[in-house]
Amino acid sequence: MSTEMLRIENLHAWYGESHILHGVNLSVNQGEVVTLLGRNGAGRTTTMRAIVGLTGSRKGSIRINGEETINLAPHKIAHLGLGYCPEERGIFSTLTAEENLMLPPTVAAGGMGVEEIYTMFPNLKERASSPGTRLSGGEQQMLAVARILRTGARLLLLDEISEGLAPVIVQKLAEMILMLKAKGYTIVLVEQNFRFAAPLADRFYVMEHGAIVKQFAQGELTQNMGMLQEYLGV
Repeated sequence: MSTEMLRIENLHAWYGESHILHGVNLSVNQGEVVTLLGRNGAGRTTTMRAIVGLTGSRKGSIRINGEETINLAPHKIAHLGLGYCPEERGIFSTLTAEENLMLPPTVAAGGMGVEEIYTMFPNLKERASSPGTRLSGGEQQMLAVARILRTGARLLLLDEISEGLAPVIVQKLAEMILMLKAKGYTIVLVEQNFRFAAPLADRFYVMEHGAIVKQFAQGELTQNMGMLQEYLGV
């Protein structure tokens, strides 16, 4: 029987007085890749930020490995083995690529070693002493993901990691996700690039107006393309 890594029930979230999430319900099993689909403004990034505890306020239930986190501070949530890669990447220009890699604290045992990371991302080894923002967009994205792999996080939240990148880099990121899945990582993707996300995900959740409106499995993708066209324009 699958172990549930993440369960969200009736999640509401606000930024100030703006009520963004309206009763989100979803679950992610250990080792799954799950994709949140939806138009810009549907609430996908806010869902990610709410899981990490970075929205203004939230209510409902968010369980990580069975532990309720709705009232926990972000650093305590991270120490449950959660890694968040935000859309803006957060690479520090005054640090080298390797210093950026080493910056986050360990949140759980079993994180990837630097040499293992460099085997997975050979570009980062070549650019280890380069200032973080001198890296190409694709290298910065690889660094942003590599940074959370070193911390020991096993549940990864990846927000728009393919955005604005060349097709050859997007393909490398897809290979990376499949490699991480093979290693037993659990991954939640927010993606606008449907062609990138479609072959990677085990299951899909479609969001609209701050709520989940549809969910389906990889095997049901073909029969749901009409619905996706309606919601996403894919």
